[in-house]
Amino acid sequence: MNHMFRKLSVTVTQQASALNQSLCRAAPSIQHPAWCCAPGNERRYKGTPTHGIGRWKYLLPKQAPKKKKDRNQTKQILSATDTAHGTLNVKVSGYDMTVVEHYSQYIHNLCNRLGIDVAESYALPTKSTEVMLVQDQGNKTYVDAVLKTHQRVVQLSSLNASLCPVFVDVLLKNQPEGVQLSVKEHTEADFQARFKARPELEGLLAQISQ
Repeated sequence: MNHMFRKLSVTVTQQASALNQSLCRAAPSIQHPAWCCAPGNERRYKGTPTHGIGRWKYLLPKQAPKKKKDRNQTKQILSATDTAHGTLNVKVSGYDMTVVEHYSQYIHNLCNRLGIDVAESYALPTKSTEVMLVQDQGNKTYVDAVLKTHQRVVQLSSLNASLCPVFVDVLLKNQPEGVQLSVKEHTEADFQARFKARPELEGLLAQISQ
């Protein structure tokens, strides 16, 4: 009996090995083309012409080149009417930058709540002031402190004349200490004050124009 079982097990293992070999021969070998190529061969499809396949930009209509905008271009200044003011500048200045910034944000949010159109909100160049002191004995002076004045401007357009007194009253009641507030009409000089003066560049431009 044991001899018969051994024969059966041998035949089963032989059939299984033959079946595995046949499956391995029938299964196709899946290999990456880059791996299959020999080290001497190169990929030739890079140099073959495509004849414009995949190009689509020529199908779009041609557009004219965009002109560069002038950075120092002034906006239209609105004139005052019988029922509304023109372009107004609400200027906030002070020595503490945090307080000035928060108060200008408060003015901007108040305008949004009251339905006042805010044309622009920007910062002016910081001004530095040196405090000079004279010595007790002698005429020599020395710098005691440097004060930096920070300025913010909230520009309004077409402020209603009936709403203006209420708006200014609210601003004055919530004005923090050490902060100066001014409301005036916008002019061309106010626009030019936003930019730092560069006398060297202006001198070179004058020489080129001559």
